[in-house]
Amino acid sequence: MAQFVWGYDSDNGPDRWHENYPMAKGDKQSPIEINSKDVRHDSSLPVWHASYDPGAAKTILNNGRTCRVVFDDTFDRSVLRGGPLTGAYRLRQLHLHWGSSDDHGSEHVIDGVKYAAELHMVHWNPKHGNFAGALKQPDGVAVVGIFLKVGNTPKPEMKRILEEIDNIKTKGKEAPFLHFDPSILFPKSRDYWTYHGSFTTPPCEECITWILLREPIEVSSDQMAKLRSLSKNSENEPVNPLVDNWRPPQPVKGRIVRASFK
Repeated sequence: MAQFVWGYDSDNGPDRWHENYPMAKGDKQSPIEINSKDVRHDSSLPVWHASYDPGAAKTILNNGRTCRVVFDDTFDRSVLRGGPLTGAYRLRQLHLHWGSSDDHGSEHVIDGVKYAAELHMVHWNPKHGNFAGALKQPDGVAVVGIFLKVGNTPKPEMKRILEEIDNIKTKGKEAPFLHFDPSILFPKSRDYWTYHGSFTTPPCEECITWILLREPIEVSSDQMAKLRSLSKNSENEPVNPLVDNWRPPQPVKGRIVRASFK
């Protein structure tokens, strides 16, 4: 049998991941649907802070499943601290999940609302030695999730990433991506939900403290179309648009979602 290569199609998509990655059926899987009525306001949750060095940005790539920007994480150069976290977590990469149309694409769902896309900024806890070590620990990774909604006044923040799309049209393509401060992607409000969950892609390790920002950032329909112009196939293969690379919500299984706001 050919090696199982996971993806988002019916034959290798989220419903089948558990066949090769049993953790995908675990008790702390992500994403989830957040229902305001079940959320616990926690007034003791501190504000989170990011101090990012624009010089840490290295490359942007299309790996056939998402568009990813990679950062230098060899020392505490770009870090996230505060909020539900203890200590400083290093920024390693950011990537996006999006739909085939503007009415869906986010992984987390808020009170039944799906956004056009969801941006994930992945950080890891250097006390575990390296990224691989962090994946094995419940406090190993922190992901800041930012929703993208389609509006008429798109913020310029996403522009830099989208300008590079033409250079990474097909799977396996990579381009230099220098001098970029990812904190420009944060919305004005620092309000967030937090819960313990997993990566939303195999092997779906349950090592993530999620910090989901309440306020979405705006993008234009044209900007979303640009993202959908990426191909999940290599250069010499027919164009197969990279869309709907999101995992549907997973069972909450008794976890409590806390909110930093009322």
